[in-house]
Amino acid sequence: MGLDAGAERRHLLVVDDDAGLRELLKEYLAGSGFRVTTAQDAASARRLLEGVHFDLLILDVMMPGEDGLAFARWIRSRAGVAGAAPILILTARGAPDDRIEGLRTGADDYLAKPFEPRELVLRIEAILRRAGSAKGEEPPVRLGRCQFDPARGELTADGAPVRLTEAETSLLRVLARAAHGAVDRQQLVGGGDASGRAVDIQVTRLRRKIEADPSNPRYLRTVRGRGYMLTPD
Repeated sequence: MGLDAGAERRHLLVVDDDAGLRELLKEYLAGSGFRVTTAQDAASARRLLEGVHFDLLILDVMMPGEDGLAFARWIRSRAGVAGAAPILILTARGAPDDRIEGLRTGADDYLAKPFEPRELVLRIEAILRRAGSAKGEEPPVRLGRCQFDPARGELTADGAPVRLTEAETSLLRVLARAAHGAVDRQQLVGGGDASGRAVDIQVTRLRRKIEADPSNPRYLRTVRGRGYMLTPD
């Protein structure tokens, strides 16, 4: 349906309290080549965001509990890549003032209901193109049966998603960008949990997820006196 190359890999999160609309959007967007996950409210979406990176979020505004605008502000308050996720507001509130309010939250686009499904896809494609141009494309790294996409922060094993914590994603991203080169433990500590021991724990957990034999690592290696090194295929 005219999708950009690689768009079939884009993972979208649809957050809407209308179960019927969620399923319709999931079916249509999946048919357009996207991977789609849905959530019924902001609380459910927050839990998903703890372990999964999404290429774009589609948010309803009028939801019970935390509304879509407040949720969008929370997303933008997050540090690093997590706070830069593209957002499209999809809502029945289509007055000009509502659109302005939605865009002020940091959303990338605002589409009022009812809408043409094809227009939604075109807007999603446009947002993803802009996001890709802004950050540049980072090729995935192959780790045996696993693959890690630094740009999306997503790890898969035999094509199936592997859950990563935010700290594990950050650590693996740094190592992937310096592939085949040693990275000092202090650099891996960064500005988060300033503990070398915390880095060691995260490395141990990552090895369980990517190594065939975590006790004899092939891909995530220790560099004595320095730190760690990722050696992709």
